[in-house]
Amino acid sequence: MLAAAAVCCAAPMALHGWIPNAGVNAGSLVQTLLPWTGLAVPVLLGLAAVRRSRAVAVAVLAPAVVWVTLFGGALTDKRAGGGDLTVVSHNVDEANADPAGTARALAGADADVLALEELSDASAAVYSRELAAAYPHHAVIGGVGLWSRHPLADVKAVPIMPWTRAMRATVRAPSGPVAVYAAHLASVRVSAAGFTTGRRNEAARALAAALRLDAAPRLVVLGDFNGTYQDDALAPVTSRLRSAQREAGDGLGFTWPAAFPMVRIDDVLVRGMTPRAAWTLPATGSDHLPVAATLSR
Repeated sequence: MLAAAAVCCAAPMALHGWIPNAGVNAGSLVQTLLPWTGLAVPVLLGLAAVRRSRAVAVAVLAPAVVWVTLFGGALTDKRAGGGDLTVVSHNVDEANADPAGTARALAGADADVLALEELSDASAAVYSRELAAAYPHHAVIGGVGLWSRHPLADVKAVPIMPWTRAMRATVRAPSGPVAVYAAHLASVRVSAAGFTTGRRNEAARALAAALRLDAAPRLVVLGDFNGTYQDDALAPVTSRLRSAQREAGDGLGFTWPAAFPMVRIDDVLVRGMTPRAAWTLPATGSDHLPVAATLSR
């Protein structure tokens, strides 16, 4: 039975792309929590030791090998030096009780561009005031905003939902213009009806349509995607962009919830640029951790 359990653990890891999203969206839920499936390996090894079963120990190799194939590369430090542009993205949490403190922490990250999501009218004014000295250029549209050390041009809203949760601007960086998006896809919930991702998936398709039409040779999408890079439902976006964390990060880079991060739903995605380093920043007053990346052309 334990050997069979090991095989049953390996199967959804290896075949996660084949799990359907019809009905309760089980495919997206499994893919969101996919890194945690590796916890089955030490549990099964412990049970194998208790039973003194070599057969179970050998069977546990199946989920172990699959997990290492999927995520082993993330356990190495791929960060390198250099880079032309440092960016930070942070869902600052509308319920954040200390937006001024969060702004000061973000300013201390010494980034060239900040993308903030889940802004309210009141908190946007606080961030604008606190970040003005370090970031003379900024724009806020709806619940998202960009703060930059370099001039911003072509600022516009990107319609992905009935209310504004995405924007685009051209950052006039010294190394050349970069199209930068700040995006906050719709939230998801786990309920008796399953994993409710419909509105998020619609927003992802709308964002992907905007990206397809964007001819900018260098492009960065910063934001809270309310889903992980492994979630195939976000493929309209992720299949066209590369994750800075996957290419140049150290570890899995979980961002939510900030008190005990379990999933990476905040990311830096790029096109036409090379990630040099990616990392998460210390917790602020938000329920998300900020993410950062250094990029080169």
